[in-house]
Amino acid sequence: MSKPSIPQGTRDFSPAEVRRRQYIFNTLRTIFETYGFQPLETPAMENLQTLTGKYGEEGDRLIFKILNNGLHEKKDADKEKLHSEWNRVLERSYSSPTVTERALRYDLTIPFARYVVMHQNEIAFPFRRYQMQPVWRADRPQKGRYREFWQCDADVVGSTSLINEAELLCIYQQAFHELKLPVNIKINSRKLLAGLAEIAGAPEQMMDMTIALDKLDKIGWDGVVGELQQRGIHTEGIAQIKKVISLQGNNEEKLAGLETLMQPSSIGLEGIQELRKTFSYYNGLAAKEWQGTITVDVSLARGLNYYTGVIVEVVCTTAQMGSIGGGGRYDDLTGLFGLKGVSGVGVSFGIDRIYDVLEELQLFPEQLAAGAQVMLVNFGGANETYALHILQQLRSNNIAAEIYPEAAKFDKQMKYADKRQMPYVLLAGDTERENNTVSLKNFVSGEQRTITLAECLHVLKNESNVR
Repeated sequence: MSKPSIPQGTRDFSPAEVRRRQYIFNTLRTIFETYGFQPLETPAMENLQTLTGKYGEEGDRLIFKILNNGLHEKKDADKEKLHSEWNRVLERSYSSPTVTERALRYDLTIPFARYVVMHQNEIAFPFRRYQMQPVWRADRPQKGRYREFWQCDADVVGSTSLINEAELLCIYQQAFHELKLPVNIKINSRKLLAGLAEIAGAPEQMMDMTIALDKLDKIGWDGVVGELQQRGIHTEGIAQIKKVISLQGNNEEKLAGLETLMQPSSIGLEGIQELRKTFSYYNGLAAKEWQGTITVDVSLARGLNYYTGVIVEVVCTTAQMGSIGGGGRYDDLTGLFGLKGVSGVGVSFGIDRIYDVLEELQLFPEQLAAGAQVMLVNFGGANETYALHILQQLRSNNIAAEIYPEAAKFDKQMKYADKRQMPYVLLAGDTERENNTVSLKNFVSGEQRTITLAECLHVLKNESNVR
């Protein structure tokens, strides 16, 4: 028998890892619900035609196609044709309804758009949804890149109000505040980038310009200049770009400087006004300690084939981990499925990267390691019956507890509790049973005391509240 394994690019999660991941999900879920977002789930499978053509040529190549059922039952005369068509499907440049009609979802965004179009008569617009589910990509696995991974999105569709952008910024701030993760939230506008291309004399080369600018942190200004020259942007245009990139000061000072430089570009000025309005709403909504923690970054360029207005990116300030969140405004996502004129805005959390940063910085709460708060030692016989009674009382009081299932050697049971990182061990032997008491041992401090069950419940409930 071969050694068991899992598909490349997938992972098992241990109980401790699942608890830490649930800590992230539960933190985000509580915040989403507080802001009035509704949960949504869509199938792991979508019709192939729903997904293809939505992610560009490279994205289409990374879609996991699902083989149709019953192909082995085809007549011999059909098998040669099927073999030929399947080979073309494997080339990832062709889809055959005879061979494959379905695929695993590539992201949460396109299924969301499909859902909105299908249920447009049932949905109350603006529709605020959050979604946490796995997605699949036929990518080459490497560090930080998996074939199966989770996404966590929050979107508002059916509204053009910049209040939505401000609220999503607040969600980011609150989420990372509660996770105790120091971050920098960078904000820009696609319209501002379009204006920058205009004043540089290269409006049709906005994408080329932004690809170069996006590398500023990695290759420096001289490297960016070289790329801009290679892409055919003239010296005068590069000088204009440098003026914009070199603007210093707080956000208002940067926006004032941009406003002066962007006078020849109406779309650039529109982008500046949208950023100002977003900041105005944000300052009215955000807690005082969050204000001033968002930075205007004109070099920020993400999802420009997709986003049409404000764009956002989140980076951790104390770990080398790229972006851990991002999003922006999109004007016609549902138009892909025939529902025109429905604007939306959304943000995404990079769950796997957030997990890795929290792990690296040791920011996960210690009590997540153990499921139960207390383990009852099993002494067997009448003491086992007494322990089961205590266990029932603990659980009735919402205290997570378990009993060692066999009356094994005491040392073995204590080693189990230690390996499970139990905060407490409860002993109910002959003396405790006869006196209707329990002995409660704190596994952290080593302190042990004999108390009544009522006192024990009080101690554990208070400790649970503290945690």
